Amino acid sequence: MLNDIINFIVQTVSDWGYIGIFCMMFLESSFFPFPSEIVMIPAGYLASKGEMNIIIAFLAGTGGSLGGAVFNYYLCYFFGRGLIEKYGKFVGITEEKMQKFENFFNKHGEISTFNCRLIPGIRQYISLPAGLAKMNLLKFSLYTTLGAGIWVAILLAVGYYLGTNYDKELFKNIIISILVILAVITAIYIYIKSKKNNKRES
Repeated sequence: MLNDIINFIVQTVSDWGYIGIFCMMFLESSFFPFPSEIVMIPAGYLASKGEMNIIIAFLAGTGGSLGGAVFNYYLCYFFGRGLIEKYGKFVGITEEKMQKFENFFNKHGEISTFNCRLIPGIRQYISLPAGLAKMNLLKFSLYTTLGAGIWVAILLAVGYYLGTNYDKELFKNIIISILVILAVITAIYIYIKSKKNNKRES
């Protein structure tokens, strides 16, 4: 059963090509979140077989992620928190979850739009508080593209080198390593930012 599902996804990605990757990653990054692994890992596998160009697959995946993130950003930018309170429950965004996303964004600042793109489970939603805060769009797009690009590259590499029967334990270890690196990057960013703020105040 599981093999049939995997084969179906691989075949779907193959049939839809790069436009399919873009569309699915757009949806994954916006209001209809589902695991990006089911899109980009098969794309990496197809690239290893010569059925896809890995560079174009990377651009399609990253572009789709950015597009979906900007869509979420503008939803909150123009319609505000009321839209999430009214319709968020239909896509799994409760008031409690939204408060957590906002608190995280307010605590860690704009860099959270970068590092959250590498954290499964919240990567899709960090665009919402960024839109509410009316974060500079250029900065938002830059941080989002960097984070999404790294994530897409990792998934492509997993599919390319390990195929569809990738070791889930190895993948979990990769995620843990990413989180550790993110914690270090965030700590350095916060330290530099606080040092600059202290200089301005003195």
